[in-house]
Amino acid sequence: MIRKHIALTLFVGAVLFVSIWQHPPSEWTTRRIMGICLLGVGFVLWTVARFQLGSSFAITAQARQLVTHGIYSRIRNPIYVFGSCMIAGMILVLGRPVWLLIFVPVIPLQLWRARKEAQVLEGKFGEEYRRYRASTWF
Repeated sequence: MIRKHIALTLFVGAVLFVSIWQHPPSEWTTRRIMGICLLGVGFVLWTVARFQLGSSFAITAQARQLVTHGIYSRIRNPIYVFGSCMIAGMILVLGRPVWLLIFVPVIPLQLWRARKEAQVLEGKFGEEYRRYRASTWF
């Protein structure tokens, strides 16, 4: 499982690297710099969250274990939060801010997925999950 985490992280990192360095510094506008910052910070925190989640990661909502350490001690869904930062950053880096309008529907989708996961986790962990949810953001 750790190999998959590393491979995914390296792939996303390579995409980040190529997207930044394919443009010479003379093309680094304020918008592009903001995008690089969003993309970079989002990538680092997404990677940390992904590793902290460990074997609990799943595409569909599952309740393998309740992860409450690290980034998860403050944010219940850091992969959604920082993945969204990466997408928004990439749109800005690529110089297509109008694509942010396409990104807008992703937000309700992420909220729906988070609610679905919350239902599954609450169903399995009950009061322990409710206490955790009360002490964290999104």
